[in-house]
Order: sequence, then C-alpha cells, then structure tokens
Amino acid sequence: MSKTPVWKSIALSLTSDIAEGRYKTGDQLPTEAQLASQHGVNRHTVRRALSDLSEQGLVHSRRGAGVFVTARPTDYPIGKRVRYHQSISASGKIPGKKILTLTTRTADNAEAEALQLEPGATIHVYDGLSLADGQPIGLFQSVFPADRLPNILVALSETQSVTKALQVCGVRDYTRVSTRLTARAATATQALHLRLTEGAPVLFSTGINADTNGVPVEFGRTVFAGDRVTLTLNED
Repeated sequence: MSKTPVWKSIALSLTSDIAEGRYKTGDQLPTEAQLASQHGVNRHTVRRALSDLSEQGLVHSRRGAGVFVTARPTDYPIGKRVRYHQSISASGKIPGKKILTLTTRTADNAEAEALQLEPGATIHVYDGLSLADGQPIGLFQSVFPADRLPNILVALSETQSVTKALQVCGVRDYTRVSTRLTARAATATQALHLRLTEGAPVLFSTGINADTNGVPVEFGRTVFAGDRVTLTLNED
C-alpha cells in the first residue's frame, strides 16, 4: 500500500487548521523553519506543502514577510432545498458559475434511470464550473429531460442559474430527493479545471432534483475540490 507523501500530510494538516479557524483569512502561517521543526522534516518538504496550498488558492506568499491565509474552505450544505448562490453567499463569499458546454445528446443508462426516462431518450446537458470568490470549487454536469424542458439550454445560457432556468421553463420549485457522496482522486482533466494536482483528493457527488409532484427534473454530477469545500448536511 502506498503511503501519503510527507509534504501532502503537512498540506492536509494546514488545510484542516484553516478550515477549523485556527488560522483565519489574513493570518500569517508559522515560518518554514517553525513548520519544519514541528513536523520533523526539512524546509524543502515544508516548501512543497506550502506550494500546494498556494496552487489551491488557500495561501499566498509575500516576499520578505511570510505566507498568509488567502481563504478558508467554503462551507457547502447538502440538503433538500439547497440553492448554490444562496449557500455560497451565506458563507461570506461571492458565488459564480462558468459555462463550459451546453449540449444535447442521448441519455446513458444511469441518466435515463435517474430522470425516469425511456432508454435512448434525449437529454440536455450543462457542464460548468462552480466558483467561490473566483476560485473553482466544483466541476459539475447537470442533465435535464429534453422533452419536458425543451428550452432549458437557452435559459441556462442567459441566466447561468439552474434555479432561474427551471423557473423560466415552468418549474417553480424543486427539492433534492437523493444525494450520494464518494471520495476519489482527481483525473488530469478534473485537476486542470479545478487547479489541482492530478491525484489530489476530490469528492464526487451525484444527486437528483424533483419538482413539487416528485417528477425528476435534474440529475447532477459534481466533482468538488476536496481541500476547498466542507460539505455539511442540511436536513431542511
């Protein structure tokens, strides 16, 4: 069994310290010498860990001054009535979305089952990035039944909001009916979009949203940057 590199263990420890509020935005981290002494390693190992945090956007270095916390991981609730923009705003950050592709294709077996469609049914697909303060925190794909929501892609291109686009298409409200989370390692493509190193820890989420009649309107897959997001259970 392969072991976690020492530098990665230090990076994860510092990320946990930032997430739990031991170091707040703007705080200076201990010096390389102090961290090296604390963890019993050389400064090169510490420097590699700090470089990883910098690549993730969690810290930044000031020449001659030290390393400072840029941001803490974003709290993101998982529950029945979660709305992305509201959730990110509530965490004190500016929400954003970036459209990668808007396409129409045939549903695969998992998509057809999730949306209660016949095999081979047509679906509309929205691939994009979720942002918090301009930093990518999630790479997502939202799938919609094309027959029921024929104009969803146009609405998404205009609003970049699933909630608003569904409202435009006549779905006034919806709730999450299922969520599944698994831990994975980032692929090369996922790492590129999320500004991570290949193999970095990510959380893979799948979920189904349904309208007030219980009819599925969206099947979503999201890869969250593991070090940038703290997922919390919200039962409301």
